[in-house]
Amino acid sequence: MTRSRAQDPNVCGVTAAIAVIDGKWKTVLLWVLESGPHRPGAMRRRLPGLTEKVLTQALREMEADGLVHREVHAGLPLKTEYSLTAFGRDLAEALAPLSDWGHRRLERLGGARTPS
Repeated sequence: MTRSRAQDPNVCGVTAAIAVIDGKWKTVLLWVLESGPHRPGAMRRRLPGLTEKVLTQALREMEADGLVHREVHAGLPLKTEYSLTAFGRDLAEALAPLSDWGHRRLERLGGARTPS
């Protein structure tokens, strides 16, 4: 899905929302940032397999979409911290029922695989 679909007024609202969270890491980053501000290094340590390049790209896109706030603290070295905006918190709350559904689905799949 292209990022332009997130801004196309002629698409379904769900499609526009999914365009904003499309990708492997954005929903996980929303989940991490729900607990409070994090520095990029701390996020990478919590998410093994997430490269610095992909993290930077995802955070930039999320910032452009108004989901996260980037704050640079003066000093040497510069310290950058990311937090959810009110709009990002709204999205996280909207995704909560979908997360619940996903957990129920995983439980059903686990139950279906259990030998009788």
